[in-house]
Amino acid sequence: MAKIGIFCGTAGGTSMAVADALAEAFGIEEDDVINMEEDFDDIEQFEDYDVLFIGSSTWGQGDVHFSWVDPQLEMEDEEVDLSGKTVAFFGAGDSVKHGEHFCSALGKLHKTFTSLGAKAVGSVEKDGYSYEFSLAEMDGKLCGLAIDNHNEEDKTEERIENWISNLKGQIPA
Repeated sequence: MAKIGIFCGTAGGTSMAVADALAEAFGIEEDDVINMEEDFDDIEQFEDYDVLFIGSSTWGQGDVHFSWVDPQLEMEDEEVDLSGKTVAFFGAGDSVKHGEHFCSALGKLHKTFTSLGAKAVGSVEKDGYSYEFSLAEMDGKLCGLAIDNHNEEDKTEERIENWISNLKGQIPA
């Protein structure tokens, strides 16, 4: 079976709640759920896993959570080889207050990980979401699970359940 690691940068806890749901659904050990702010050591940790679940809240002008800034730059600078790895993205944003950058951190992380050879899975239909613009929107879909607990909390549980159900058919055994 593929070894799965969850790497999550979170501020308000929404992204970590998704990480916890993923851990439960996929039987991921606690040691393999990495809070980027507290548990992340270096980019070599990605090498330990076949599948990477990558989570980040979105900040400012569509930026990744601050705990992702240095690792993302280091990955790009060192041109880490992620060939053969499968990656899925999730995160939180605010589609009303920051609708012009809704969950854009997912798009930025998607660009980094796929440019280094990882195969992305877990795209989500954008139907039912309301926002002005998002770097996470690619080919008419969102490149991962976008959660808006500020304005659409009533949709969160169903979105997480549907996404995990779809992921189970896309994650290598």
